[in-house]
Amino acid sequence: MITKTKEIKVIIVEDFKLTRVGLRCALNENEDINVIAESDNAEDGLKLIERYTPDVVLMDLGLSGMNGIEAINKIQELNKNIKVIALTSHDREEEVIATLTSGATGYCLKDIDPVKLADVIRDVYTGVCWLDAEVGKKVLKAFPKQENFKLMNEHNSGENKIPLTEREQEVLKHLVAGKSNTEIAKELIVSVHTAKAHVCSILQKMCVNDRVQAAVKAVKEGLV
Repeated sequence: MITKTKEIKVIIVEDFKLTRVGLRCALNENEDINVIAESDNAEDGLKLIERYTPDVVLMDLGLSGMNGIEAINKIQELNKNIKVIALTSHDREEEVIATLTSGATGYCLKDIDPVKLADVIRDVYTGVCWLDAEVGKKVLKAFPKQENFKLMNEHNSGENKIPLTEREQEVLKHLVAGKSNTEIAKELIVSVHTAKAHVCSILQKMCVNDRVQAAVKAVKEGLV
């Protein structure tokens, strides 16, 4: 008796129509993968996700309105069993870390081969965390080298220190000053999307829900 492979239900959230259509057509060629819905923005995408409860979501990060990292946080609040794969052209270290800390279990660059992407979806669906090779190298560089652990511990004086990067420390100072993401982006000469990614990463690392809580905690604990 032949056992039919379980169908993996996928929702695509991608603002570029040509990419969205191409992904749907390529993925639906696989008997075990079914793209059940798609959206060009995070807000509508979240409604579809809540309605259909997919197994896997392919999430673009550079969306207008609510960005992909914020949307991933929302998906985790809706249902932690839904797997999210970031599918993006962004490979900055801070964005990768912010995406993973938000709850994504896969990070693919948009030039990935469709056949490989189908395999990634299958792996992530079964519980594997998958990173693009080049992205993985950047994530590894973010971890402190072994010889720095002693110095870090001495500096922390036995206290728990929030592991913010130098750039995140800069962003936190502006955040405490009450500046918006747009203002922070101008100060640091980066895109608003990158500024948002920094802020999301800071909120995750500080275990707070919003900018106000982050600012209060930063001042209270002498982080700025």
